[in-house]
Amino acid sequence: MGGRVVEALLREDYGGLRRYVSPDGLWLRLAGLTIGLERADPGFLSDFTVPAGPTIEEALRVVRLVADARDDVAGFERECREALAATELHESVRPVARRSATYYDALAAGTDHPVHPASRCRLGLTQAELLAYAPEYQPVFAMRWAKVPRDRVTAVGVRPDWWPASDGDHDLFPVHPLTAKQIETTPEPYLLVSPTLSMRTVAVDARTHLKVPLTVSTLGRRNRRTIAPGTLRDGALVQRVLSGLAGDDVLLADEQTYGHAGDPLLGYLVRRLPPGTAVPVAALLARTPSGPYVISTITEDLESFFSEYLRILFAWNVTLFGHGIALETHQQNLSVLAAPGGLKLLIKDNDAALLMGSYDVADQRMLTDDPSALVRMFVTITLHLCAGALAFGLAERGLLPLRTGLGLVADRLDEALGCDHPVLRAGTLDAETLPGKAMVTAGTLVDKARTGAADVNKHYGPPGPNYLRGR
Repeated sequence: MGGRVVEALLREDYGGLRRYVSPDGLWLRLAGLTIGLERADPGFLSDFTVPAGPTIEEALRVVRLVADARDDVAGFERECREALAATELHESVRPVARRSATYYDALAAGTDHPVHPASRCRLGLTQAELLAYAPEYQPVFAMRWAKVPRDRVTAVGVRPDWWPASDGDHDLFPVHPLTAKQIETTPEPYLLVSPTLSMRTVAVDARTHLKVPLTVSTLGRRNRRTIAPGTLRDGALVQRVLSGLAGDDVLLADEQTYGHAGDPLLGYLVRRLPPGTAVPVAALLARTPSGPYVISTITEDLESFFSEYLRILFAWNVTLFGHGIALETHQQNLSVLAAPGGLKLLIKDNDAALLMGSYDVADQRMLTDDPSALVRMFVTITLHLCAGALAFGLAERGLLPLRTGLGLVADRLDEALGCDHPVLRAGTLDAETLPGKAMVTAGTLVDKARTGAADVNKHYGPPGPNYLRGR
């Protein structure tokens, strides 16, 4: 893990760390600490990799040596240690994923995030709580329920039949057991569920998810998993917009049933999924209990599968770009679905889209009049996390040569762009460098006042190499 931390710090140039890289690019030297590097050609988001891997103590020493006195070094150190402990717990328990509504979520949860080095951390949870509520262990638990005065409730859509009946003066809201520490709930738990990859979203059955606030931070201390009430309406609005643009290859989860009580700890979203087995893109590179990688179990022709996946991915997202829309549909929110007639993509969780134009949204951070902002989101989400990370991951696992994978990414993107999107082409295929997110910097180490980030999930660091050039 220490190597991944140093790679992230170099990628984001945290504290000006790159100035300590030797001219030949083979060493990182500072204050008596020497770490070997390798030049990556092509590199995924960075020109450097850390092949030998420093210890976590050495990586954290790097942080302390370059940090500003105002930086939350202690918070980042805690994240790293909790991520390491979570990894060790997973390795010691070695859970065997069972076939259920959360089978692929469990497999995905046992792999690392393509970019964030401490992605296994759910800040503040004990080992017992991880075993009881983390998706990699596929626990089954009962939801808690809070009585909410009806005059505080905003509810939209038709609730499922299993929703508990309420009395005349109060409504009942689902509450995650971890959040129930801060919310008064009824004595009797009800409704057995299992966590999906996002953890705050639980599966009621194979076709129904329930998203509820969680008082846990993931992918950075500042990234708390509560639910701002306005985002529920925003996500429903974006889904309706997308429904008018989606072709036969793209399916949208139904996210039109939701409610809140004006409180980030009291809200819910009922997500209804289409028929079929949806496999999160985050699970494709995970190993199955029997040994093969997930992607190898759903296709016999991996190269053709990857090519078709990329065709649909880029056709969809380039179409949206033409309508002034970029989605934050990353590898966790994007699934592949083998359906009659061929491969389809399933999209969910649209409350963080970026939109050009006039939209009545509660979160004004979703609106922009800058096309380059759409390009940055397209690159960092669609290109990096949903395409590039797969090409590099397939190569690392010996499943598809890197040149072949990146060639497919470049070719399918080129086809989708055609001659109609010069701005997006200039920011992708023709660009000297590609933007990357500064997830560690904005998510934990440096506060918003100094990064200037309105949204820690949309803060960008130094650009990285364009791994598509020359492919």
